[in-house]
Amino acid sequence: QVQLVESGGGLVQAGGSLRLSCAASGRTFSSYAMGWFRQAPGKECEFVAAISWSGGRTYYTDSVKGRFTISRDNAKNTVYLQMNSLKPDDTAVYYCAADHALETTSWAYDYWGQGTQVTVSS
Repeated sequence: QVQLVESGGGLVQAGGSLRLSCAASGRTFSSYAMGWFRQAPGKECEFVAAISWSGGRTYYTDSVKGRFTISRDNAKNTVYLQMNSLKPDDTAVYYCAADHALETTSWAYDYWGQGTQVTVSS
């Protein structure tokens, strides 16, 4: 089992950057693929990015390609989401999630953090 805690959210102007972190407990972090999802008010949970256990494979939703970068440091049990060129449409609660398989659908992930709010002002 793994517990996840996100941090790094906040308020930023359009065009700015934020880096989200997700710290995981447990000694088996490196065996999990990790994903980032987001949910805006009144909208469904949306896949943002995912990374394999080794970091060798990454996936992104089209709307963030070229702007967001997912990475991980298995020695620190942490996954990151670097977000650049932020837009008001990126405003949402961002969640990290863990699963043994590299997936892009929310229902596939077994473990979730509590979320961190990202607000992008125009």
